[in-house]
Amino acid sequence: MTPTATVSRSIPGQGTWTPDLAHTRVGFVARHLIVTKVRGEFEKYAGSVTFDDDPANSKWQLSIDTASVNTGQERRDGHLRSPDFFDVESYPRMEFISTGVRQVGDAELTVTGDLTIKDVTRPVELKVELGGVTKGPMGEALPFSASTEISREEWGLNWNVALEQGGWLVSPAIGIEIDGELQLAG
Repeated sequence: MTPTATVSRSIPGQGTWTPDLAHTRVGFVARHLIVTKVRGEFEKYAGSVTFDDDPANSKWQLSIDTASVNTGQERRDGHLRSPDFFDVESYPRMEFISTGVRQVGDAELTVTGDLTIKDVTRPVELKVELGGVTKGPMGEALPFSASTEISREEWGLNWNVALEQGGWLVSPAIGIEIDGELQLAG
């Protein structure tokens, strides 16, 4: 059997890459009742990564349709779309725009940027791991994962219920997980 793909573990040089929507997940995880992890994702988004020969000059951006939130429970999703959380009628988009990129390993980056939710913009830092450029039958692809943790209350996502035994129904800390593939643009 002949291999159909070759992989390079380095960070790509100049070029613009966009998410492969069939192979990328923009998700989050929150604690419910202190212990249980509830995961969700946004099904509609667009973005790009423009790499430069010097990774520090690269640009990352992502725009997310807040109404596309999906946790697998329509009642919970409706609550997340309400003014208690994303208020999708007033704030239909979330945005991330990078302000700096630092290479921290052969295929690892720290991407700092501004995250805007409900017209509140605050800095965040993403840890990014690149899987290396793969040349396969569908063209060039770059597997990646990016993650960070935010305090949702810093963006005005304050709704919660205090638990009788202490703690909160929904954790203030929210993990953000983006996993997938980027495709070299045209």
